[in-house]
Amino acid sequence: MKVFKFGGASISNYERIKNLPSILENFKDEKVLIVISAMGKMTNALEKVAAAFYEERKEDALSLFQKIKNAHLDLVKYLITLQWKKAGDSLNDFFTEVEWMLHDKPVKDFNYYYDQVVCTGELLSSTLISFYLNEANLPNHWIDVRDLLRTDDTFRDAKIDWEYSQKTVSKKLIPLFEKNNFVITQGFIAGTDENESTTLGREGSDYTAAIFAQLLNADNVTIWKDVNGIMSADPKEFKEAVNLEELSYKEVIEMAYYGAQVIHPKTIKPLQNKLIPLYVKSFLNPASEGTLI
Repeated sequence: MKVFKFGGASISNYERIKNLPSILENFKDEKVLIVISAMGKMTNALEKVAAAFYEERKEDALSLFQKIKNAHLDLVKYLITLQWKKAGDSLNDFFTEVEWMLHDKPVKDFNYYYDQVVCTGELLSSTLISFYLNEANLPNHWIDVRDLLRTDDTFRDAKIDWEYSQKTVSKKLIPLFEKNNFVITQGFIAGTDENESTTLGREGSDYTAAIFAQLLNADNVTIWKDVNGIMSADPKEFKEAVNLEELSYKEVIEMAYYGAQVIHPKTIKPLQNKLIPLYVKSFLNPASEGTLI
């Protein structure tokens, strides 16, 4: 069992999404859980929707959300041929949930509404990619992560209920691999026992991949980024910076502590607990070795 995480940059546009099959084709005989982030800057766009709603600027919120709808529906036209109507209907279900809320007035705190709106980004992107990969002859099963990972109600920084999540992963997720080698879900988001959406805070999608790796006893995790791996320094500031072939968990945590833009320590912890290797690789250059942690 492997866990792959594709971040927003790797699926930010039509061309990059079309690159996914060339990567996944190499793993179609293995069981892979694919964790998907929101596309590109979509989280930022949804944050503006949430802010407009909370400030009771309903028309602004609806207008901003319409742009998000259009962006995803345009991609359906370019990516999906045979099941374009079913894909559009699936996206519209998520659109409708948000629009119902946007027509109300806020009565809870901002963090609650932030999570209910922002979670849509991952649900939309993962749905699109699931339909696209099915048409690209890479059969997969899509599952809502909110049905798998249970958290408390600390909105925007929710804490995982590990015991409950382990039970749901065993009961609902693992059996799906009997039918398909690829299962697609979402990063960054989860759900409470009241069926409310939550988000996991900074670097939440990487953290989601690590959570699943621990719960599944995965062989390894790969985070696909727009760089060849972890660098010894910021290449924009230090021309002599080189790609690091291998790092220990401790070294990565120390680098993050001193401000380096590397993997967040909270992502490392679940992997460290079970000594699960983490690869950081380039989706633009998948043949490169990347960095092994």
